[in-house]
Amino acid sequence: MANKRQIKRSIGWLQRIKTWQLILVLIIAMLITATFLRLNNIGMIERRAAVINADKAGDAETVRARLFDLQRYAAVHMNADSGTVYLSEQYRRDTQAAIEAASARQSADNINVKADQACKAQFSGYSQAYVQCFASELAKYPSQADTLDKANLPSPSLYRHDFSSPTWSPDFAGFGVLICLLITLVIVARLLSLLLLRVLLHRHYNSV
Repeated sequence: MANKRQIKRSIGWLQRIKTWQLILVLIIAMLITATFLRLNNIGMIERRAAVINADKAGDAETVRARLFDLQRYAAVHMNADSGTVYLSEQYRRDTQAAIEAASARQSADNINVKADQACKAQFSGYSQAYVQCFASELAKYPSQADTLDKANLPSPSLYRHDFSSPTWSPDFAGFGVLICLLITLVIVARLLSLLLLRVLLHRHYNSV
């Protein structure tokens, strides 16, 4: 008899809070968490835009500062992966400087001048297509010829940056995710407990 009363009290205690109430709380918590996750992503987008603007402005120190700011933000905020940030303007400037420096060392017979003349006839400015053309023209010459005069073109990989965010971070979004998981576990545990108690009560009645 005591066991039956205890089981009924446990069922009554579990039934005080309805499952639909917990689900409603979970939905609200998920909406709030989604908002914080979106804010984390917006913060990353703003910092990534600052990197691109600094790259266009041409201030190397500012570019490094903005990159560090983006990296630091992505490292401590979930849902803030930066994706690939390519410093195209800095690459163009460095490529131009390398070609001009190499071309200035020799006369018109310099292979860099020849490659530059051939590619400028096809492409305007120091675009990616121009750089590929320039590298192809240099490759036509023997490796021993004018080795010291060949322009040392920068590697494009040095101008690509990709910062990943953590799976979980101790901010509003991260704690929101934990709260949602906790509420979900409470709902599942409540349903399982009610089911188990009803089974035990049913067995108790059958054994009487």
